[in-house]
Order: sequence, then structure tokens, then C-alpha cells
Amino acid sequence: MSADRQLIVLSRMWCHLCHDLLAALAPLQDELGFSVRVVDLDTDAPELEEVWGEKVPVLLDGDVELCHYFLDESAVRAHFRRIG
Repeated sequence: MSADRQLIVLSRMWCHLCHDLLAALAPLQDELGFSVRVVDLDTDAPELEEVWGEKVPVLLDGDVELCHYFLDESAVRAHFRRIG
């Protein structure tokens, strides 16, 4: 896998599900070789609130939603297999 691949987590600072998803994602980062950029809907991107606010946390690869609320490890693995 490419080390320059970056996934995005739409998050909120006060969201315990967001913290849980990030913690669960860390071992996959090491294994599959990608970085994570955390975007806080409240401070970094309030314009995304209307689209994603109810689904936080959301894991994205660009505009592709991989999962929300909880990490779906099998969906992330399947996505990386698909994109190579």
C-alpha cells in the first residue's frame, strides 16, 4: 500500500465515538500504510455539518464514505484491496 494514501475522519472534539474510531484505526494505519487527517466539523469545516453532522464520526477516502459511527475494519480492508 502507498504510504502517501490519506484517509479523512470527520470528527468533533467532544465525541467519544470519534475518539474510539481513531483509536481502532491506528493498528490499520500501521498495517496498511496510510495517514489520517482529522477534520473537526465544529472548528475546521462547519460547511460540512449539513451533509455529515448526523453521521460523525465518518471515515472517508476523498469523497468515498468507508464507514461511520464505528470502524468497519472489513470495509477499510476491502477498499484498500479495490484501490490497490
